[in-house]
Amino acid sequence: MYLAHLNPVTNAHVEIISDLQGRADSVKVVPVVFRDGGREINSRSFPFSFETRREMLESVFGNSVVITDDYTFHAPFWRYMPPLLSPLSWTLRRSILRGVDRDFFSYTGDRTEGYMLRMYMLKPKVGTRKPLSAASVKERIYEAAMSDGVAGGTPNTEEEEEKVKVKKEARADGKSAKNTGDGLWSSSVPDSVARIIRREWDTVRRFADAEDATTRILGMKFPKST
Repeated sequence: MYLAHLNPVTNAHVEIISDLQGRADSVKVVPVVFRDGGREINSRSFPFSFETRREMLESVFGNSVVITDDYTFHAPFWRYMPPLLSPLSWTLRRSILRGVDRDFFSYTGDRTEGYMLRMYMLKPKVGTRKPLSAASVKERIYEAAMSDGVAGGTPNTEEEEEKVKVKKEARADGKSAKNTGDGLWSSSVPDSVARIIRREWDTVRRFADAEDATTRILGMKFPKST
């Protein structure tokens, strides 16, 4: 099992999952989800919905991995604290293990998370943290959105239309994508994921200059507002 935010899916995630496929008969990938009632909570730290992240994973792995939303926290999130003593945290563990009917292990590259997984008897294997982080890729995406306003999105002004024109001309001239803003982030994600991110550019724009309304508890981020 691989429990992670995957927001967005990066080349490092793909490397980890591919490695796990070589070490296990089946790989269950479980993106973290936060919900308030029937609504998924998205923010600057968690911009892409579970459905979008599942599509990202499927664009790379097809049906060769199992992708579920069994790692879902329901607001108010304080009910999951303190760890081990909260009955709801054990309910979440049972959800994570849904469909796992044989020997298993979980994977993380974070020592603190590994400690938590061990406390919940999820048999973690703690690997080496990859140098490429989803947080750094996300910041590059936001920088692209704020710097040119059009990196894959729909232009809203004449100025943005002109920027789109310049970008198209640059590509037609065979210039590097780095000169258009895309290259600062797109080389860090699979091509299929980059296409999905560009399609979801309105979402990127919405969160690009938003406040990061999250708090970190025991190595994990939670939305602050609920």
